[in-house]
Amino acid sequence: MSYIMKQAYKKVIREINSIELKKITETRYLYLYKDRITTKYREFPIQEVIDLSFKKMQDGGGLLFLHTDHGVYSYHVPSSPSAFIAACKDYIKEHDH
Repeated sequence: MSYIMKQAYKKVIREINSIELKKITETRYLYLYKDRITTKYREFPIQEVIDLSFKKMQDGGGLLFLHTDHGVYSYHVPSSPSAFIAACKDYIKEHDH
């Protein structure tokens, strides 16, 4: 099944060795499917997603919050995820708790 929409987010990975601390920034994606939202390592069934929200930061990006039955997950996004949030909310309504 192909995804409906995707949203980029940034993940900072810190690697420490005996000499230095390296910060590596990866671009990853949240994918919306009809029945779930996925990231690189997580999968959220759409019926467990309560809401999505966004807090804008000064750099133009911000934090996308994914509110689920099991907690809130945050993702640093480089730009406004309003279209992704709107699409997700439509699917959440279809699978109303």
